[in-house]
Amino acid sequence: MRVAYRTKTVGNAEVFYREAGPVDGPVVLLLHGFPTAGHMFRDLIRDLAKHYRVFAPDLPGFGNTKSPPRGEFDYTFDNLARVVEGFTEALG
Repeated sequence: MRVAYRTKTVGNAEVFYREAGPVDGPVVLLLHGFPTAGHMFRDLIRDLAKHYRVFAPDLPGFGNTKSPPRGEFDYTFDNLARVVEGFTEALG
């Protein structure tokens, strides 16, 4: 199964994410913890993508996501949740 590497702009963050699986499959969103990134799911993505459409974003401040510097973005759980919400809305 092929894994695609993409970005999606959400507010002032450019969210990097991994995507794989059938476009019409049930969706699985893999959110990493601290201090990791979506890379931690690299093997799991391939397994899940056989039956599911899988998305694994890097949260702001982690991995390959380009996020604003401190002072322009409050790195709080509330703001991270807003980015995740915006990310899922942008993907539809």
